[in-house]
Amino acid sequence: TRTESIDAPMRKPIACSLIAENVSLEGDLKSEGDVQLDGAVRGDMAVAHLTIGETGQVEGAVSAEAVEIRGRVVGTVTARSVKLYASAHVEGDIAHGQLAVEPGAYFAGRSVKLTPPVPEQLSLVPEAAE
Repeated sequence: TRTESIDAPMRKPIACSLIAENVSLEGDLKSEGDVQLDGAVRGDMAVAHLTIGETGQVEGAVSAEAVEIRGRVVGTVTARSVKLYASAHVEGDIAHGQLAVEPGAYFAGRSVKLTPPVPEQLSLVPEAAE
């Protein structure tokens, strides 16, 4: 018999999902894994890591840990790390921890630096005893 560990189970690796050039999706897309987008998505995307190829297009909000854009995005992008390659075309705001833009990339919008959450401050004044 096989014994199971009481500790948290090991997470099974998640394969990268490919949305090919000839695929078009309407609706929101969510994934805990990586997504390579060469097709078109009309809707919001929430993924771990998003790579948008030169033929890839998103019309909607993008949320991820990391986003690499070679294609077109019309909507907001929120990620810790965002890289716009020379072929990128982004129309919308980018909220980021780190932003890299190659010469030739098109970006029309605001760049907003994500700030890490501030831990609650502890009170130095002792509370009055009741």
